[in-house]
Amino acid sequence: MGRLNTPHLIEAAVWFAIVAIFFGYTFEFNQPIEIYKFGATGWPRVVVLLLLLATAGNLYYQYVHGSAVQPGRVGVAESDDSEADYSNRSMQIKMLAVLLTPFIFAWLLKPVGIYFGAPFFIAAVIWLFGERRWRSIWTTTLVIYFIFLIMFVVLLNAPLPQGNMSPFYDYSGWILKINTNIQNLW
Repeated sequence: MGRLNTPHLIEAAVWFAIVAIFFGYTFEFNQPIEIYKFGATGWPRVVVLLLLLATAGNLYYQYVHGSAVQPGRVGVAESDDSEADYSNRSMQIKMLAVLLTPFIFAWLLKPVGIYFGAPFFIAAVIWLFGERRWRSIWTTTLVIYFIFLIMFVVLLNAPLPQGNMSPFYDYSGWILKINTNIQNLW
């Protein structure tokens, strides 16, 4: 069994059970939708499939590496005595900014829309988490944004907030027009 132990197997069994239960529930609302060729269960089943892949990947990783602390792993400290110091004013401001950014993004969804606002939100989060190289920020932002567009707009054809202010709404319309042209190619 490689480096798997009982807690690894229990964790995997729980996640596989959650996947099976959620997949079973998708048959409760399996109905065709006029504007979406995959039906009402298309998007939920994609999420369930991603959860299944993540669970299988985690199980494989634990099979190969076990629970040993990997050197250089993000979020793993060498010793337990390192505590975050939240008394520093700049740390408090940074933490507040990280916590408020999703709320600001959600508040701006109605006027700006997700198509225009998402790249700025992604870049802001990357910057707030400490990346300062602008080339890396924008490269990562564009990759995530295009994956987001391909998943939600092209593959899932999910209706997303378009915004209601003129330049943002026009940009959203342009993205949706490109999507329509892509969909017509299939």
